[in-house]
Amino acid sequence: MSAEGEHTSLAQGATFRKSQGVDKFIFSCYHKWGCRMKKFIVNLITGFKDIIYPKICFICREKLDKSCVDELVCLKCWVAIKKNTPPFCTRCGRSLDSKSLTENVCCACLKRPVHFDRAFVPCVYAGPIKDLIHEFKYNNKDYLATTLSRLMSDFIREYDVPVNFLDLIVPVPLHPARLREREFNQAELLARLIASLYKIMVSADNLIRRRYTKTQTELESQDRLVNVKDSFAVRTPELFKGKNILLVDDVMTTGATSSEAALALKNAGANIVFDLTIAN
Repeated sequence: MSAEGEHTSLAQGATFRKSQGVDKFIFSCYHKWGCRMKKFIVNLITGFKDIIYPKICFICREKLDKSCVDELVCLKCWVAIKKNTPPFCTRCGRSLDSKSLTENVCCACLKRPVHFDRAFVPCVYAGPIKDLIHEFKYNNKDYLATTLSRLMSDFIREYDVPVNFLDLIVPVPLHPARLREREFNQAELLARLIASLYKIMVSADNLIRRRYTKTQTELESQDRLVNVKDSFAVRTPELFKGKNILLVDDVMTTGATSSEAALALKNAGANIVFDLTIAN
């Protein structure tokens, strides 16, 4: 190649590299300012949306502000949710009173044995939590599962509930007829949210409700036991054999439902069955 040709080739190469550099600069600016513009537009739209449709607390209907720890409940209502505090009854999870401290079991559980190994219950079924659960369960507010599962996961972290050794999470099932009425199983929604946090498998189809029962809220304590007796069954016992299981439901009153479900799991060969509910 002649000196003139070589010079021309070098010049063309330098021009090409400059062109690449300009392209990279333009792309960098476009990406940088494009992202900022996108963020600006999103924030602008969100701002207008909050003005026209302000976010309000699901319970008290007051406007939500930045102090909230939850997207649906204001700080005042969140703090008003009554919690179970230690020492806990080792059976039902309720806070123990001074009369029960020597036994580590509350007076009610001394009279009523259960088939699960231990229950964990973050809240007392009263006030704001009662309203949230009622809307969630009976008025098709399935999006409340996120708020309610937050209370459960906060409790797990605060009190070191031993979830790391669990093999499965099993939601308390609904009878097919009840599921058609309600359109979703509230226990399964909660179970899946908890499972996703702790990377635990959910088994939602192996434990079944084999007969239709009355709603437990309509019954007295003794009638609840009779109502749910033998109402659960396991399709494939081998899937539960030797497993450590967390049973999940929304509310515990006497513990009859959870206990009967735990009995079916134990009869199928489950090793340990813990029960986790939002409130009692």
